[in-house]
Amino acid sequence: MINLIVITHGEFGAYLIEAAEGIVGVQAAGLKNVSISPRMTLERVKDAVARAIEDMRSEDGLIFLIDMPGGTPMNVVLPLAKDIQKCAVICGVNINMMTSAFAYRATLDFDKLSVKIVEDGRKAICEVKSLLLKKPA
Repeated sequence: MINLIVITHGEFGAYLIEAAEGIVGVQAAGLKNVSISPRMTLERVKDAVARAIEDMRSEDGLIFLIDMPGGTPMNVVLPLAKDIQKCAVICGVNINMMTSAFAYRATLDFDKLSVKIVEDGRKAICEVKSLLLKKPA
């Protein structure tokens, strides 16, 4: 199974995991959350991420779900991820991406899962009120 590491500012990732598990089901294995606090030193953040990687490495692949591009989680992960053969670093995590990752990580191969997570995340970003204003054809 493809393993997941969620790395976010504050408890955002923990709450996303909790909500997604409520929708898709509890993820008993292959999932780790790292919450970054402004009170943590950069060394402590790097150590927490390195330990998570050590625990979650998998021949099937490892996907990092990061909250935002350019932030500390991404900046810490990229130098560590470059040496991992089968891994992806996906930024902008939302609940649609999380439920997709949970639902398909045991059945899709690494490349297909990475693409699906990004596609499903993009689908969730939309303005929906305008749908009410459309006249039926």
